Amino acid sequence: MRPNHPLSRIANQVMWDRLIAVVEEQAQTLVRTAFGTPTREAGDLSAGVYDRQGRMLAQAVTGTPGHVNSMAVSVSHVLNKIPLAEMSEGDVFILNDPWQGTGHLNDIVIVTPTFRRGPDGQKRAVGFFADTLHVVDIGGRGIVGAAQQVYEEGIYIPITKIIDKGKVNQWLMDLIAANVREPIQVLGDIYSLISSNEVGGRRLAAMMDEFELEHLDDLASHILDNSRAASLAAINRLKPGTYHNEMTVDGINGKPMTFKARLTVGPDGIDVEYYDVPGTVALGLNVPMCYTDAYTAFGIKCIVAPKVPNNYASLATIRTTAPEGSILNVKHPAAVAARSTIGHMLPDIMFGCLIQALPDGVPAEGTSCLWNLRLMGGLGRAELTPEQMKTATPYNVMSFHSGGTGARPQSDGLSATAFPSGVKNVPVEITETLAPLVIWSKEYRQDSGGAGEHRGGLGQVMEIGSAENMPFGISPTFDRVVFPARGRLGGQPGANGNIEIADGKTLPPKAHSSIPAGERLRVSMPGGGGYGDPHKRPADKVAEDVMLGLVSVTAARDLYGVAVSQDGVIDHAETARLRTKVAAE
Repeated sequence: MRPNHPLSRIANQVMWDRLIAVVEEQAQTLVRTAFGTPTREAGDLSAGVYDRQGRMLAQAVTGTPGHVNSMAVSVSHVLNKIPLAEMSEGDVFILNDPWQGTGHLNDIVIVTPTFRRGPDGQKRAVGFFADTLHVVDIGGRGIVGAAQQVYEEGIYIPITKIIDKGKVNQWLMDLIAANVREPIQVLGDIYSLISSNEVGGRRLAAMMDEFELEHLDDLASHILDNSRAASLAAINRLKPGTYHNEMTVDGINGKPMTFKARLTVGPDGIDVEYYDVPGTVALGLNVPMCYTDAYTAFGIKCIVAPKVPNNYASLATIRTTAPEGSILNVKHPAAVAARSTIGHMLPDIMFGCLIQALPDGVPAEGTSCLWNLRLMGGLGRAELTPEQMKTATPYNVMSFHSGGTGARPQSDGLSATAFPSGVKNVPVEITETLAPLVIWSKEYRQDSGGAGEHRGGLGQVMEIGSAENMPFGISPTFDRVVFPARGRLGGQPGANGNIEIADGKTLPPKAHSSIPAGERLRVSMPGGGGYGDPHKRPADKVAEDVMLGLVSVTAARDLYGVAVSQDGVIDHAETARLRTKVAAE
């Protein structure tokens, strides 16, 4: 059948959808079999299928953009080191190089060539599967901010064969186990990655058998050609031009950082240039270029072409540059463990550019960076006395949590929801099962969502203590403590975040702290910015927010101009007076 024949095009589309289903099963296998909470509970992973050239053809719906969009080029790095002709069936490769993987050492990438028997009875490579996940510990200093070079952040695994023709490289497994604090979880996750790719390979072979495909070349051309065309069509609906935006974040040690970008819409795609960017810092906030690419492209695609699947061709229509040696394009051996703190802010910077081309189609800023709780106990993890060291339980847990997202042009922001990362909050019961901790409370943070015609999403407040009456440590990389998420088109900013001991002592948001025995840690997460004039928000919506405890009676009056009782009864005369007074001013 000719490639341009209508039936051929329909068959290719069916196979494309089937391929997405294959990688989604690959990802779900990873979720079901993973040992670590970042994958099993939060979905911090990615999965994809690639052609023989190392071009990503499809990605799973489940996963995070920082993983998928940066892992998109990992297979090409493997091919540069080991040509396809030198690979055999049963070979599996591993890496966690931040500059060839997904930005930091905790993300382990597994790449597996898939072989299939052809008509002549010979087995040949037809493509690759790759997946990645975040392991709970990778060794090293283990405390974000303590390391000043990547060498101190954990075990560094270059592209290496972890399975050779079906035989596990036990020497490498033992080496990894000896260098991490949670060897059972880490090795379990590695085996899960390997198994996930194996499932993907089996499903691909079954698909090729069903459709009588000898190779993926024609299907790859269909996917990539159509993805590029669809991406460019979406981009060409924007007003051509160059748009600028800048955003200031908290930075380090009281020294804010300002990020500037210019986004140019042209006939062959979008070019983003970050300029006047802060330089490399002696802290793990540095971002490898692959991660800058990933979240820049994601922010743009969310607004411009959200329905075009992610693959090599659609990502290639968005090109990003940043000064070499800057915090957005760091070079080895910079510390990069917390690269997400800055990287997750990049979509908000893109939104500020794109609103100039789409005045009514871009959300307000959100918390953006994750407010994950990296909690630890035992020797070297908290300030223990010699007596406490004898009985304190050693543990290292990472519990994913989020503030609020920015309000949207037609609806409120999402509360306690991770954007742009897309990871889920980890249930408190899981954290309490894995470590001697008690989560005393976890609730929405009243008035944290920025006021607007559409309200910003709320942050949350969590209070944590030790179940052993022992000191415990937290290693945070929090932002939006000084500079909150900004509102859009008259919307108010979201609330700033805060980290403190429950007695009121404020703790640093980007440095390790020890919480004394008997004390509780309180983490108040930021809210998203509001969208539009708060006085245009319908009074009954404000009243509903008050009844639900999302907005206080005072904020309803002062910010929204709505006089309402705690049980939601609106004083319409007073509300009219308040709103008329504001309009007159």
